[in-house]
Amino acid sequence: MDVPEEVGEAGEAPDAPVVPVAPVAPVAADTTGSAEGPGPSEEPAAFRPRRRGRTALLLAAAVVLGLVGGTCAGYLVQADREPTKLPPLSQPVVKQAKGEAEPLSAAEDRRLRTDGDLRKLLLPRPKGTRDVVSEGGGDGWLDLADFAETYEEPGEVFGDLITDEYRRGAVAGWRTGTTSSVEIHLVQFRQEQAMAAVTHADDGHYWAEKESNTRSWAIPGTGDGMAYVHDSPEREAGYLPVYTAEAHAWRGDIAMDIWVYDTRPISKEKIMDLAKRQVGRL
Repeated sequence: MDVPEEVGEAGEAPDAPVVPVAPVAPVAADTTGSAEGPGPSEEPAAFRPRRRGRTALLLAAAVVLGLVGGTCAGYLVQADREPTKLPPLSQPVVKQAKGEAEPLSAAEDRRLRTDGDLRKLLLPRPKGTRDVVSEGGGDGWLDLADFAETYEEPGEVFGDLITDEYRRGAVAGWRTGTTSSVEIHLVQFRQEQAMAAVTHADDGHYWAEKESNTRSWAIPGTGDGMAYVHDSPEREAGYLPVYTAEAHAWRGDIAMDIWVYDTRPISKEKIMDLAKRQVGRL
């Protein structure tokens, strides 16, 4: 991510916004049993099914033979009887509708929008700003490898994104003057096995809320979308402080991530305006 020249050399955070992945909770060590196994009053960590003995097998065989014999006897009895007439069905016959179902209009069928060029759903770059995506040699698309590189552990995230059925991503970014920059990601998942867009947004919420001195607000019309302003800047000796704000939400199979960077405190109005306008385009 291209950021202001005074801030860009400060470290990785302003250069390439990182959306970490929630760590897997460590498994607590078993301190109740000894190395030789659990004591007489303790339960083992994993139960093995009890082995079936000879008596149980004989009983099971007897039950099976009894069922077979009873079925044969019942069949012979029924075979000698006259069939019983059944009453007619009382439910009326429902006539099949004629004609074809009317397709959804382009305004009603949101799949026409999300299956098209995902980049067209991104907020347009404001006038008077610099397009940092094209300056970096990008065309606005984020393939699987490029998106994984935006994380601290790209190798691990790459496999997670495959599991999450990552479909494609789009990015927009711009710089205002030399002190402020914005980056927006739209990430689309196939969602044939799970609601990965929701999980992706939840990851963003988790890490944003772990930051100290953070304020947050619900994004209207999103259900659980949230915007955050981090009032404590990132500092490094010899560089200007960097303030950050972010927003995370999802709509259908698309997750939205927005980051704002500035050398001055960022207002609630700025991040909320970006979040509401971007969600509206979805």
